[in-house]
Amino acid sequence: MRPLTAMARHRALPRDPAPSKWKYRYQRMMLTPGFRSLMRVGVPLALITIIAVSWYSHDENRALAIAKWEGMKRDVQQRPEFMVGALDVTGADDALTRNVLAQLPVAFPVSSFDLDLEQMRKTVEALDAVRSARVRVGTAGVLNVDITPRTSVAVWRDGGVLRLLDEEGTFAGFVETRADRLDLPLIAGQGAQAHIAEALALFRDAKPIGSRLRGLVRMGERRWDVVLDRDQRILLPGENPVAALDRVIVLHQARDMLDRDVAVVDMRNGNRPTLRMNKEAADAFRRVSYNEADE
Repeated sequence: MRPLTAMARHRALPRDPAPSKWKYRYQRMMLTPGFRSLMRVGVPLALITIIAVSWYSHDENRALAIAKWEGMKRDVQQRPEFMVGALDVTGADDALTRNVLAQLPVAFPVSSFDLDLEQMRKTVEALDAVRSARVRVGTAGVLNVDITPRTSVAVWRDGGVLRLLDEEGTFAGFVETRADRLDLPLIAGQGAQAHIAEALALFRDAKPIGSRLRGLVRMGERRWDVVLDRDQRILLPGENPVAALDRVIVLHQARDMLDRDVAVVDMRNGNRPTLRMNKEAADAFRRVSYNEADE
């Protein structure tokens, strides 16, 4: 009988069903959820990422991808439901509406994706006559600009310019002539806009002489002069000007003081109010005094 070779002896041995050491370790790791997910998901994704990065690293491939993406984005943005074809301004008068349209030169039709609504709102609110604005794309492809205008409460003569002011003293626009807004009181003088609340209180208090009132002038940025017709002035103190004006009005109602030949009523010193006559009255008084002295 021929002796068995080593290979024959190995084949003759019974097969061991136990796995090898590395196979055993692999099977144990596959029982771990994290490792199993890594092998089933992580490794394929890593391979796909490597392939994609390698493909995108070439200039021609990168340009092709960008062009494809831009084309897809443009196709979506240019769909009819995203197009804006008109501009509607609400809450403003005709003059303010024209100013708003001039500040928003939008060429219609335009995609809503190409509109910077926040920047448009800031542009509209930069107008003097606008307190606040809301800009949104409404229904039927209309760009809505809802304006909350400033309410003008006074005209401020700033040198040779007539400015409109709201109740906070903020500029609300311009007027060409005083006759354009005779419904609003007139103030003048440097720094007058910073004391608009006090000026409005004086105008309200001066209603009994309102038909003669021409305006208020801020003097030295510290007090007011009340200007009446016939070149009369009431000089008010820096402190409690409303109370001083009340005293003048009471004196006028009691003795018709402002209907007399008085040029200036000086209330700057509350303890010693002073009346100053106009030139004609002062000259007549001097003549009378001289005649009495001669006699």
